Amino acid sequence: MSSDFKSSEPASTDEEHAADPRYVVALDVGGTSMKGGLVTRCGEVTSLEGRPTGRDSGPETVVTAVRGYVDELVELGVTRYGAPPAGVGLAVPGIVTASTAVYSANIGWHDVPATAFVPPGIPARLGHDVRTGGLAESVLGAGRGVTDFLFLAIGTGIAGAVVIGGEPYGGADGCGGEIGHAPVWPAGEKCACGQIGCLETYASASALVRRYEARSPSRTAATAKDVVSLAVAGDPVAGEVFGEAVEALAISLASYVMVLDPAAIVIGGGLAEAGETLLDPLGERLSARLTFRQRPPLLVAALGMRTGMLGAALLGWQAAGVPDAGRDWSLDVLRRGAVS
Repeated sequence: MSSDFKSSEPASTDEEHAADPRYVVALDVGGTSMKGGLVTRCGEVTSLEGRPTGRDSGPETVVTAVRGYVDELVELGVTRYGAPPAGVGLAVPGIVTASTAVYSANIGWHDVPATAFVPPGIPARLGHDVRTGGLAESVLGAGRGVTDFLFLAIGTGIAGAVVIGGEPYGGADGCGGEIGHAPVWPAGEKCACGQIGCLETYASASALVRRYEARSPSRTAATAKDVVSLAVAGDPVAGEVFGEAVEALAISLASYVMVLDPAAIVIGGGLAEAGETLLDPLGERLSARLTFRQRPPLLVAALGMRTGMLGAALLGWQAAGVPDAGRDWSLDVLRRGAVS
């Protein structure tokens, strides 16, 4: 790789940033699809349309699909900037280190090195998908300027990123933040993980739909948003299901607050789109459970569907030897990036 693409100090002016063509490839790999883009040193984003992972054909197919998508992004970058990327960052599910995708139950891979995903000679760094999202919210989003917070992603499942001192904390074995599988009702429903009464069983987006339809056999709710809308409109079953989800979240978050005393709780994922409809009752119930102290503020994640990809961009810059990338990026610029 040319010495022109090694680490350097950040430029001091907008003009200097604009003249610096360096960029990284960023990829957010989910269980069924992946989103990728190019992110320059000054935070300009060019996204590509998402691609399927090919999970149904086995883990080797997923590795091949990821590598193909990275190659496609590198080719786009060379065409646009006239040089290969400074680095590649990938947010992936499961147990992961900076250099190895150790294991993912959703994908089925074991001990896949980062080098399997990138062309030879380009530095790469892997990150856990939710912790990478937490990193993005810490550096770029709702957690900007907040040293210690919980990033809670509520989607098909529930996962958390514990951010301490501005950095995601993975724990002793890389499993830190699995708040979705902390039981809230020990005598409750069985979770897909095998445990009983997990938070995810009650408060994930998929749980809202499943539990609503189980109690209203003659009605369907295509999404969690439908259940929330029905609850707001006065549907008693939807109201009950949504209320139980909020209560489960309040119980889990109260325990988290007592143990780690975060400065804020940042809520992302699809359910965060409910905004005040979720945050207002959740705030009230959480406050009621914290009788001798104030609750931390509840914030909606700022980066939306790009959270994982932007976090991967930060990993890419770390791989390139620029650990402070992103500190001066504009949120407006990040949100309006072009799509190729």
